[in-house]
This record gives sequence, C-alpha cells and structure tokens, in this order.
Amino acid sequence: MKRSALSLHATRMAVLALALGSLAGCESLNDMFASDRVNYKDTPSAPPLAVPQDLSSAPGDQKYVAPPPTATLGGATQRTVTAAGNATLGVPNTQDPLGMHVERDGDRRWLVIDGRVPADVWPQLQEFWTSNGFTLATDSPETGIMTTNWAENRANIPDDWFRRTIGRVIDFAYSSGTRDRFRTLVSRGPDGQTDISVTHSAMEEVLTGQDKTGSKWVERPRDPALEAAFLSKIMQKFGLTDAQSKQLLTDARPSSSAAKVAAGPDGTTLDLPEAFDTAWLRVGLALDRTNFTVDNRDRQKGIYYVRYADSMKELKGDGLLGKLFYNPKKATNEQGPEFLVAVRSTSNAQTQVAVVNQNGQIDTSSDAQRIVSALHAQLN
Repeated sequence: MKRSALSLHATRMAVLALALGSLAGCESLNDMFASDRVNYKDTPSAPPLAVPQDLSSAPGDQKYVAPPPTATLGGATQRTVTAAGNATLGVPNTQDPLGMHVERDGDRRWLVIDGRVPADVWPQLQEFWTSNGFTLATDSPETGIMTTNWAENRANIPDDWFRRTIGRVIDFAYSSGTRDRFRTLVSRGPDGQTDISVTHSAMEEVLTGQDKTGSKWVERPRDPALEAAFLSKIMQKFGLTDAQSKQLLTDARPSSSAAKVAAGPDGTTLDLPEAFDTAWLRVGLALDRTNFTVDNRDRQKGIYYVRYADSMKELKGDGLLGKLFYNPKKATNEQGPEFLVAVRSTSNAQTQVAVVNQNGQIDTSSDAQRIVSALHAQLN
C-alpha cells in the first residue's frame, strides 16, 4: 500500500488523468491535479520539519480591518529586537526574553505570545500555513479557528529508482495512503497575551476484503510530535531560531489542574480549580482531542459549539472527485446535532464546565454526558 506501486486510489486517479489527457495538454493536467500532489514537507518554501529530541518518541475580511496601533506603515505588526538579536513578534520581558514561551498539559503544548492580541498574529498564521503547502478550509478570526484542508505528506512515498525516472512523468498517480489536517486555535490570554495551539488529525487508507481488492479510510491517532514540529516552525516564523524554538518546547511550563466531576440534581458538570481564561483554553484543547469538532465559539458567552466529527465525510469533500460530487450543504445536515459546551466562572479561581441546551440549562441526555466524560478524561 505504502510502497511506490500504485494504490487503488492512485490507480483510479491515474485512469481519470489519462482520460483527461486526451482532451487537454500536460500543463492543464498538472494544474488540475496540483492540489492532489501537495507535499507539505518538501514544499520549497517550507524547510524540512525537525521533531524536537524530547518529543521524537512520543472579524470578517481582514483587508477591511484596521491594523493594530503597533503596526508599521505596511500593516505588519511591529517586531522588537531582543537582547539575543531576534526580531521577535512577541514583546520581550524579564520572564520571557524572547517575547514568548510554551506551556503544556500532558502531551499537548501551546505557544504564548507576550504583549500581542490575536489580531496581531492572525495574518502571520495565514501566511504560515499557505506557505507550507496547505489551503485553509476554515479561516475565522472572529472565532479564532483556523483549519487546513486534508493534505497528503508526499515525503511518505519512497523515492525509489522507478519513481525517480519513469515515475516522475505520472508522479500524481503515487499515493502515500495517508491524509493530514491541522487545526489552529488562537485565544486571548489573561494578561494581554495570545495563546496558539496546533492539533493534528489523520486518516489512512487500508486494504479490505479477503483478496485485498477494496479499500477504506480509517482514522489514525494524532501525532503530538508533528504538532510540536509545526509549533516550532510557527515560532521561527515569529522570529526565533530553530535552536531557540526547540529549547522553548523542551522547557515547556506545566499548566494543569485536575477536573472534578460534580453530579447534582440538575445534571453532571466538571469543576476546574483555575480562572476562566486558563479553563477556556484547556477546554478548547480537550475538545480537539475528542471526536468532537468545534464549529464555532463565543468567548464572551463562554460557549463552544461542537458536533461529532466524522472525518470520513470530511475527507470525501477533498480532492478532485469530492469537489465534483460532494454536497457540503447536505454533509453539514448529516453531521448530527450541535452541542453547546459552556465554560462559566464561579469565582476567581474556579470554573464550571457543562453541556447545556439552547436555554442555558444543563443537558442531561446520554450524548451530553458522553461529552462530559470525554472532557473529564482529557482534562486529567
């Protein structure tokens, strides 16, 4: 499957390409299949990803938004030169001489940019993902959600002699049998900083049937090391060196408090012994680790709007055939009901998390309780 021989999916694409070839020249074919030949690791504008040693095992259209006061004449956020000589996007201080640091919760890490609000970093993140070979499926500065389309890591395909010679002519017909997608959550921190997290989702094509003539896509586990590698590259985009970014990942500061289940007459909730700002970020990260996807979020109301994530249906919408026959409106209707996850501050250092209905009352359905259980597992 992952050898250089044509996979079932690649064979179907190759047959379609040959048919189209009789109607169009090579140049138009290359354009048509460009999105299916994405190699986000080997894109010329993106240096090869390097996993840190300690992880190797493991609003509206932006052109109508006024630039922040710290922006230069060209609209880009003003950078500060650190004592180490970096032109950093963050604002250096005594605690963070590079203007940023990394925090962690278990195997999850997120970047904290000092002295910047989400509007300061959003354009940089847009440029980062597109320059690394991705297109953006969700680009919502209002909610702080940025999601890439499913893309193939072409570096997973063996570069044997056949592919280096004859295979170059029909390179699009080769497939690694894997697809990856990344979600970036951008949140305003409690002390005027911005928190940035990256979550990886993956699918893999496997052979089925006794004679292995069929195939299907199945989910693969997220890769924390790959998430960290991209977080490292984001830090370099923001002005750090490769060595500095990896050192911040290694020195990630723990930020974790156990969530306690509170069963009351009105339903089951979770209690977090931390302030709202920290709890809001951690709940968002926890939701990303479950089989639920965040459609929208309203920080002012403390609400995450989530649905069950069916990666199979989402993957069908990508690629040439998906774009021709996939109906996104129909797919949205088939995704199932939307759930509201409420994050409410009960005191300066206590936050309650619950699944609620449209009236703000605790949802006592079995599905809602499964979400609470999943969050409890991820927050501990």
